[in-house]
Amino acid sequence: MSGFVFRACAGPLSLAGALCLGGCALHGAPSFVAAGAFFPAWMACAAVGFVAAVCARGFFVATGLAGVLPLQLFVCAAVGVSAAFACFLVWFGR
Repeated sequence: MSGFVFRACAGPLSLAGALCLGGCALHGAPSFVAAGAFFPAWMACAAVGFVAAVCARGFFVATGLAGVLPLQLFVCAAVGVSAAFACFLVWFGR
């Protein structure tokens, strides 16, 4: 019985997978040329987000907010993710 269910679901699942995996086929993945090679955009935006999180941590320590602010790891991670998403939207938004 389980073989029948698998065969019945295999067609729709493979079609759904093909449609989902073809998302970058029309325009290609967002990238730019760096030193003669294509560099993925998400990696550059992740680096910007990491730098923003480190700068936010430095700002919190310098202003004394580090002693008052609870869950600093999550706050700095949220700042970094927000900066990475904003960077991606500004540079590569369509």
